[in-house]
Amino acid sequence: MADFFSSVAGTVGNVAVAIFSIIFITFFFLKDESLFGKGLLSIVPDHLTDEITRFMASTKRLLIRYFGGLVLEVSGVILLSFIGFLIVGISFNDSLLMGFLAGIFNIIPYIGPIIGSALALMIGFVTHMHLSSPSEMLPFLIWVLVVCIIVQWIDNWIFQPLIYSSSVSAHPLEIFIVFLMAGSLGGILGMIAAVPAYIVIRVFAKEFFNNFKFVRSLTKNI
Repeated sequence: MADFFSSVAGTVGNVAVAIFSIIFITFFFLKDESLFGKGLLSIVPDHLTDEITRFMASTKRLLIRYFGGLVLEVSGVILLSFIGFLIVGISFNDSLLMGFLAGIFNIIPYIGPIIGSALALMIGFVTHMHLSSPSEMLPFLIWVLVVCIIVQWIDNWIFQPLIYSSSVSAHPLEIFIVFLMAGSLGGILGMIAAVPAYIVIRVFAKEFFNNFKFVRSLTKNI
């Protein structure tokens, strides 16, 4: 018991320190936007100053565009799911919860929509237990699944192409390959960080390896 409580206390302490450190560092980075850039430029050779400056400016611009587009995508999925669940006959609060979960899990490529749909079916089943007859419950759950499928179709064919083509400036096939590689290397967390990491790598390659034809072809739209 003593070891257990000691382990719990140590874990809580580490988490608290980590949260405080992140908030503290983030505060000063936001307060002084050039702090990171100044620190990086102070350790690089003088002849690389221009390349590093362009690298940071381009990376910042593309990441802001990507995360802004991601917020729009999540908001769109939440709104469409919410409206769809209301039309099916789910209450306002339950529709809002189901739509919110669908939008949040949609951040996880490929696997996220499946998790969101499963949670929507689960919540719909639990909140409509009064439909005791299978002939009533089954059509209701089918309509919930239809809403999830329609929302994902709109997201895959409208939202995501617009976001990735405009913010990342990359071909959809590139993004798909990047997701596969990131999933193999880092699992779900790797897939979440795949696009931001790919943005940084592309900009870095453009600034320092632009003499390669392959790099020029991948970064021509940046």
